[in-house]
Amino acid sequence: MAWNEPGGGNQHDPWSSGGRRGGSDGDGSRGNNNGNGGGNKGGNNQGPPDLDEALKKFQDKLNSMLGGGKKGGGKKTGSGGSDKSRNPFALPGLIIIVALAIWAAMGFYLVDQSERGVVLRFGEYQNVVNPGLQWNPPLIDDVRMVNVTRVRSLSQTQSMLTRDENIVEVEISAQYQVANPRDFVLNVRDPAISIENALDSALRHVVGGTDMIDILTSGREILGSSVASRLQSYLDNYGAGIRLQTINIESTSAPAPVIDAFDDVIRAREDRQRTINQGIAYANAIIPEAQGQAQRIVEQGQGYRESVVAEAQGQANRFNSLLTEYTNAPEIMRERMYLDTMEEVFGKTPKVLLDVSENAPLMYLPLDQLSGRSGSQGRASTSGSANSSDEQLDPNVLERLRNTQGSSSSSSNTNSSSIRREGR
Repeated sequence: MAWNEPGGGNQHDPWSSGGRRGGSDGDGSRGNNNGNGGGNKGGNNQGPPDLDEALKKFQDKLNSMLGGGKKGGGKKTGSGGSDKSRNPFALPGLIIIVALAIWAAMGFYLVDQSERGVVLRFGEYQNVVNPGLQWNPPLIDDVRMVNVTRVRSLSQTQSMLTRDENIVEVEISAQYQVANPRDFVLNVRDPAISIENALDSALRHVVGGTDMIDILTSGREILGSSVASRLQSYLDNYGAGIRLQTINIESTSAPAPVIDAFDDVIRAREDRQRTINQGIAYANAIIPEAQGQAQRIVEQGQGYRESVVAEAQGQANRFNSLLTEYTNAPEIMRERMYLDTMEEVFGKTPKVLLDVSENAPLMYLPLDQLSGRSGSQGRASTSGSANSSDEQLDPNVLERLRNTQGSSSSSSNTNSSSIRREGR
């Protein structure tokens, strides 16, 4: 049966000391065998500690730390039981120590790898801290974190006036990074607004010095590079600590009411450029060929010149040699030159020249005709060949030839078979 069960014989705490196990006195109070005033401080106490007693011990220790002493018997007793004087600075000192510990703990902070911390002490620049665990006195130093790796972007769409007094709409975007955290934090109050205004100023300056047709067609790349260089110079003059990454011209267009007309102009320019490119391609194909032909003609002329000069020099040398021989034997050289000339003249003509006396027999063999005949013509009759050869002879020669042949045939048949015809 449980100790606290009603009707049971055990109506007391099982963890109480053995002195409490006795019966009650006649006045209704329990006896105290060990003579002390404690309720559960008997020699056989094996239960858990009393919370009130533990709290009282902690309070006594705190009082001792603050300079107070234990009170005797729990009550004041005459002059011998007075409290020890408490230190008035103990509690403020403890509060100050705790406050300092909390203040020091608040000074620790972590700087990310992509960030840099700009330290300001009472508003004055001190230094830039690198990534890692850092400590700065709180409420004294102000640390402003700046991301130096993130690429920030900015976009604008503006309508502006060109150099030829036309209105054009330009959409532009810029990407930039923080290059100097100190300048980014201290030199410019609002870097985002500053770069937006600088971009607008640079864009209007460049567009105002460019014709509209260039902005709409081939001048967009030049426009982007010009805006980038001018915007970077503005930011450097401001000391904003910003480095541009890219400037992109997203789109350029004419105002909506006239967009169709400008599209027609752009298409006409594209057709013109395409025709020009075709002409250039044709020229690139024709010009090298013409240059090759010209070079060939020049080389042929040079070769002809060299051959003529060489031939003239050879003739001059031959003439000098003949002159020397002519001086030594004029008659022989004269006859030789005559024969060579006749050979050269008659060698190029099919005519036959016969030098015979009036009564001498004529001997003629048409070798030139026989050599020029084909196989079928070679099997033709002798009379046909004679007739064809006779057509090429002089009429006087033919008459003499007929007379000679007639007289020869009447004298002897055997002699006619032995007639030889010779010719050139």
